[in-house]
Amino acid sequence: MFFSKALVFATLAVAGASAAVIEKRQSYLTGTQTGEGTSYAVGTGACGVHNVPSDLIVAVSQQLFDTYPGYKGGNPNNNPVCGKKIKANYQGKSVTVTVEDRCTGCALTDLDFSTGAFEQLAPLSVGRLHGMTWTWV
Repeated sequence: MFFSKALVFATLAVAGASAAVIEKRQSYLTGTQTGEGTSYAVGTGACGVHNVPSDLIVAVSQQLFDTYPGYKGGNPNNNPVCGKKIKANYQGKSVTVTVEDRCTGCALTDLDFSTGAFEQLAPLSVGRLHGMTWTWV
């Protein structure tokens, strides 16, 4: 009897923790997000579109990409986050970018910009934009 109750309690605790993780991960769907911004060498991204450095595009974190509502895995070209617009802000400058890729090295709310998009916010020599904010457009 004790073992059964303990198993039920442990199962409920894990389910509650999982729900909290999902809720935290999906908190990126509304409001202003804060993260770090970096730049990368673009090409053909996870959304299947070939881009050049001057295109105003962004790669979102692997966590955000893979858990975006409506994405069921499989072909990343079919992810509903592809083509979504984001407005990023840093030290009084802003740029609107299109999601075209997935960043495996980014934290949940970090963004990895094409060089053209990054340069709208700061010189490439800055390297990393600490405290960058962004919202969905």
